[in-house]
Order: sequence, then C-alpha cells, then structure tokens
Amino acid sequence: MADGPAVRPPDTSSRALIRLAWPLFIANLAVIGNATIDAVMAGRLSATDLAAVAVGSSIYVTIYIGFMGVLQGLSPIAGHHYGAHRWRAIGDDVQQALWLSLLLTAAGLPLLLSTDLWLGFARTDDAVGRVAALYLQAVAFGFPAALATRVFVTLNAAVSRPKVTMVINVTALALKVPLNLVFMHGAGPIPALGGAGAGVATALLAWLMLAMSLAVWRFDPFYARFRGDEVHGPRWAALREQLKLGVPIGLSTLFEVTSFTFMAVLIARLGTAAVAGHQIVANLVAILFMVPLSLGVATSVLVAQSLGANEPRAARRAALRGFRVALGVAVTAVALLWLLRETIVGLYTNDPAVAAVALSLFGLAALFHLFDAGQGVAAFVLRGYKSTFWPMVIYGVALWGIGLGGGYWIGLNATPFGPPRGPLGFWEAATAALALTTFLLCPLAAAVSRKHAARA
Repeated sequence: MADGPAVRPPDTSSRALIRLAWPLFIANLAVIGNATIDAVMAGRLSATDLAAVAVGSSIYVTIYIGFMGVLQGLSPIAGHHYGAHRWRAIGDDVQQALWLSLLLTAAGLPLLLSTDLWLGFARTDDAVGRVAALYLQAVAFGFPAALATRVFVTLNAAVSRPKVTMVINVTALALKVPLNLVFMHGAGPIPALGGAGAGVATALLAWLMLAMSLAVWRFDPFYARFRGDEVHGPRWAALREQLKLGVPIGLSTLFEVTSFTFMAVLIARLGTAAVAGHQIVANLVAILFMVPLSLGVATSVLVAQSLGANEPRAARRAALRGFRVALGVAVTAVALLWLLRETIVGLYTNDPAVAAVALSLFGLAALFHLFDAGQGVAAFVLRGYKSTFWPMVIYGVALWGIGLGGGYWIGLNATPFGPPRGPLGFWEAATAALALTTFLLCPLAAAVSRKHAARA
C-alpha cells in the first residue's frame, strides 16, 4: 500500500529526462574529472608516475566498480517505491543497502591490498610498481567510504534528487587539485609522494563525500518521509532482493569496466609509452561516456518510476526517448573528438612517443564511443525493468570473451593475421566486442519494453 497521496504518473517528457540527466552528467563528469586531474598531474611529473597511476587506478576501479555495482540493485527498487509513493519502504531499503556496503567492504579490502598479485599480473617495471603499490595502499583507506557513499548516490537518482550528488561531487572536484599538490609534491612535514599522492587525496575525499551525504540524509527535510525512527539490523529478505538484482548488475559492470581497465594492465607489458598513450585515450573515452551514462541513469529512473506508478506505456516512451537523445549527442561528441585530437593529446603529454600511441588510437576510440552510448542506455533501461540476468551474460561473453580475450590474443601475440598489434589490437577487439553487445542489448531492451506496454 502507498503511504502517500494518490499515485500520479511521472513526467517522462524530454524536459523531465534532461532535468534528471544534466545534474547526473555534472556529477559524473566531476568523478571522471578527478581521474583526469590525476592523469594530467602525474603526466607532468614523469612518464613513470603517469604509468603507475594508470595501472594503480585501473586496479582500484576494477575492484571498486565490481562491488559498487552490487549496490546499484537499490536503484530500481527505490525507483519503483518512489513511483508508487511507498516512502517508508525507501528508507528501510537504504538501511539494508548500507549494511550490504559493509559486507562488500570486508570482501573487497583484502583484494585491493593484494598489491603483489596485481602488479605481478601487470608485469610493471620496478619503478612503476613501487609507485603503483603505494597508490593502492592509499586508496584502500577510502574504500569503505566510497562504497557507503554509493548507496546515497543511487538513492538520490532514484528519487529524482540528482542535484545533491552533483553538489557533493563538484565540491570534491574543487578540492582535488590542492590536495594532489600537497601529497604529490609535499608540503611542510608531508613528504612528496609523487603519483601515489593522488591516491591519498582520493581516499580523503571519499570520507568527505560520505560525511556530506550523511548530513543531507539526516537534515534535508525532503528525506524526512523516508527515514524511520528505528535502526534495523540486516534483514535477509531485503538483502536477498537487493542481491538478486545487484549481483547481476555488479557482474555486468565488472565485465564492462574490467574489459576496459584490464587493457591498461595488459598493455603495461608493452612499456611505459604504450600504457601512458592508452591511458590518455581511455580517459577521453571515459569522459565522453559520462553523457550516455547520465542519460541512461535518468532513463532508468523514469522507467522504474513509471512502472511503480503502473504506467508501462509511459515507461516505454521514456526508454525510446533516452535512446534517441543519447545517440544524437554521441555522434556530435565523436565529431568534435576527431577534429580536436592533436590539441587534446597535447594537454596530456609532451612526450612524442606517448602522443604517437594516443593519436594512433583515436579512430577506434570514436567508433567505440558510438557503440558505448547505445549499449549503455539499453543496459540502464533493462535495469529499470528489473531485468538484469541476460545483460550480465551478454557482457561476460562479449566483453571478456571477445574484447579482453581477443585483445590479449592479437595485441600481445603473433597470430595467423600477422605480428602482435600492440595497443591497437586491444582497441580493435574491444570495439568489436562492444558492437556485439550493442546489437544484442538494444533488441532485448526493446522486446522487454514492448512486452510490458502490451500488458497495459
């Protein structure tokens, strides 16, 4: 039963989509902006520091994203509650998600701190390995806060309050450069840590963001209807529902991100210039993906809220609108990326060898982004419908089997097609895998949407 006024259908117009998406875009851009700042500042120190940050951040993101994705199960659950005006149920599920974040922290920290295992797999040289190990030990301190904060990020999107996340993320971004300067270059009694100093700054900002998120949850009147007076311990029934949705989402996200981040770990075997050049292009592609990611999350929220309000036709309209807008923006972004490629690379590095590697990858990166936009929105639409199993299977087979496995085969080994293709081979395989993912997820999202609308 709803514990609010009569349920009204949510607004699924283009204006509503943009109203949700633009704060999410700023928030996501702020997150990737932190990584961009790390890459630029480390690159200005040395190619060794840039390579160490590339490898270290890839390992951290691999672990964090996998566990963070499990917490995304809260999004469709809270979205459906919000559409049906079940306010108190939202607060109960937020508590359970916070308990889940603690369990995930206990599982993730030992993995994050296994630096010898990860760096042995990457086969970095000694100089890069030392800095990367210090980076990982630093960011591990902020890992619990980063996971707990993700609960509130997911909540804010599901209840149409993305501006809260935007303000918190932009605040963290504003503090990133000064904190990096302190820990990378040293200040007073604080020693210069080089690239590893970026990890210290990241960890401190994670705790600041959690403190801000808790303050908003506790003192913002908007959230009062969700909060209960009691603190509940872990409840298996609620955790099971979140895990049923969250584990496939987490695995899907893990497959998607690791197929990308493991490229940096494997390309590191080809030398400092190769991994540094790859990191520049990877960072640019990640920045571009913030637009379809934001539109995808916004579309998923509108789909979930529409279904909670028992309006499946409105959910289908929202899904189709999200696709159209995301693909149109992606085409424009790719054109600008290609036209400005040399100028952009010059902002990252003044090393000719690194720049040459980066520029050789731009054509594939542009095509990669077009497919990324399509599959990204499709995956989020399916999450709004609480359909998470088959996307997980598709991501695993395509992105790991074809993308990562194929990249390892043609990038590092001689094949019947010729000698090892280096970083270009990894990007060729990744682009082919993402194309397959797009051509499978988009029809699946359309079929699920059509099925629900037909029941109306």
